Amino acid sequence: MKEVIRTDKAPAAVGPYSQAIRAGELLFVSGQLGIDPATGKLVDGGVEKQTEQALRNLASVVRAAGSDLGSVVKATVFLKNMGDFALMNGVYAGFFENAPPARAAVEVAKLPLGGLVEIEAIVHLG
Repeated sequence: MKEVIRTDKAPAAVGPYSQAIRAGELLFVSGQLGIDPATGKLVDGGVEKQTEQALRNLASVVRAAGSDLGSVVKATVFLKNMGDFALMNGVYAGFFENAPPARAAVEVAKLPLGGLVEIEAIVHLG
């Protein structure tokens, strides 16, 4: 059985998918871009500001499921430019200071809406 998780504190899906799906004790959070949920637009300020907003959005979705970022067990970061890895990583580290999750980071040709970074996660809710 699966449960759709949705919150107005993160941007609405920009396609036919859910912000997150809970399946048992696992939460699968769809990729979050650096979109300000109030405006529906990418934030200004480059990859650092977009990473910060993407992680805020991720945290909002996780909170809507009754948990927090400390329960993230796996994250995947998609970067438009791997040259931005250090800038993204600096911001990311501030959100996962203790026992950071397993993670992969990959460069992609293009992200939705011209984003510079997108972050998805798997969360253990048990």
